[in-house]
Amino acid sequence: MALGPSKKVVLGSVAFAIFWILAVFPAVPFLPIGRTAGSILGATLMVIFEVITPEQAYDAINLPVLGLLFGTMVVSIYLERADMFKHLGVLFSWKSWGAKDMLCRICIVSAISSALFTNDTACVFLTEFILKIARENNIRPEPFLLGLASSSNIGSSATPIGNPQNLIIAIQSRISFGEFVLGLLPAVLVGVFVNALILICMFWRLLSDVKEEEDAVELIVMEEEDELDELIVKEDSAVHQISLATMSSPKSLESHEYDPIAEHVNSQRLCELDMCSDSCGEIELTKPILPKKEATDNMFSELVEQMEERFSRGGVQRTMKMMTDLESGPQQSAEESKGLLNRWNRLSWKLCIYLGTVGMLVAFLMDLNMSWTALATALIFVILDFKDAGPCLEKVSYSLLVFFCGMFITVDGFNRTGIPGSVWNLMEPHAGIDHASGIAVLAIGILVLSNVVSNVPTVLLLGAKVVASVTAISPGEKKKAWFILAWVSTVAGNLSLLGSAANIIVCEQALRAQPSYNITFWSHLKFGVPSTLIVTVIGLTLIYCYDV
Repeated sequence: MALGPSKKVVLGSVAFAIFWILAVFPAVPFLPIGRTAGSILGATLMVIFEVITPEQAYDAINLPVLGLLFGTMVVSIYLERADMFKHLGVLFSWKSWGAKDMLCRICIVSAISSALFTNDTACVFLTEFILKIARENNIRPEPFLLGLASSSNIGSSATPIGNPQNLIIAIQSRISFGEFVLGLLPAVLVGVFVNALILICMFWRLLSDVKEEEDAVELIVMEEEDELDELIVKEDSAVHQISLATMSSPKSLESHEYDPIAEHVNSQRLCELDMCSDSCGEIELTKPILPKKEATDNMFSELVEQMEERFSRGGVQRTMKMMTDLESGPQQSAEESKGLLNRWNRLSWKLCIYLGTVGMLVAFLMDLNMSWTALATALIFVILDFKDAGPCLEKVSYSLLVFFCGMFITVDGFNRTGIPGSVWNLMEPHAGIDHASGIAVLAIGILVLSNVVSNVPTVLLLGAKVVASVTAISPGEKKKAWFILAWVSTVAGNLSLLGSAANIIVCEQALRAQPSYNITFWSHLKFGVPSTLIVTVIGLTLIYCYDV
């Protein structure tokens, strides 16, 4: 595509530059209006500068993508209410073998959840659990947060609903859900494994120190328990010796003489006390106790008075408790029945939500329209909830939907300037996917553009051009070109902190947590560069060699 008029090129570039600056740096000092307002500003400038007409701007908005995004957001909200993400969070620490095992679990769980519920949603709900686990185990959360963000990006490339750029690719290419999964699943599985391995190697000392501290604490606790057991044995032995000495003392034997008659009468009186307490709960002494000596008489009198008071008090308390139980029995029974019914209803509702989500995925595999399937599933969940849907719908990220509307218009206007087409014309002779060097050039171009203008605009700018070029060379490689674009544009988000919205979500949530933790741009880059390059190369090799 040739360059347009100079005025159109300059003004279109200015509008796109403003959009890009506010999208990447939403809090710039000279215009701190945020990403969403920045996208609307860019779209408006495209129309004001007459780069595109208002009708072309409306046509540029991709309604199927917006419908699919809205539907999956609502489904994710109801899944969160059904404790789906809590169950996923429990898997992080259930029977864990240490910090390395926990890191591997985080990578696996985040990859699976992002493939089914989008990477941004997975990061929003799982970051909280990871920070909590790190606090409870006194572990620095950096490797776990990096594992969550990077594995979510890699895992999200497995399905068309995993991230926004995949939604666009699936709708534009008309590749079925099943074909999409089969084409990228091998690369995703190996990519998640390699990414986890890189994290373990980079943070080996930190993760090993945690294990050594746990072992040291366990050793100290065991030593303290052994010392306590020895002390208890010594005390028991000393008490036993004192008891033997007391029993063997002549004075102790002479202090009380045994009188069988008095013992018999006292035993009979105690039995009467027991019978009386059992029958009426109160005691009234009418018969005197026959003593042998004055000391015995005094001691036994005190004993009888104590028992009389205890039985009397116990009898009254038991009587009051029985009366209270009789009065409140029907009420408690009704409350228990109501609580049981509520628990049963809650369990049934959660089961319906889970089954509905599975049904939505099955419908995707059956190649039904993804946008309307997601919207229908969301509507079913609203009806099953049987209450005002306002609170749930308020949780939908409408700002993200508005951002996409503005971005569609801005990117379409920039495309009409002819600049992306001219850049691609320079790359096209060297970016054929029929040889390794061409794939390398294409991958580098996608990597750079995804981190400069973000991955969704990259797909919008290059998608149709790349596929058209590949189709002209080899029509049979059309699907493979889409898979390469989906894989590289998604994994490119791991290169830097600003490369993916999932990275920013994890970073912002960690910064707002108590205690807060900050992932700096350079600490992420130190991990992101080697991980992105290695995982991208391995994935491209598998995609190129694997035929769907």
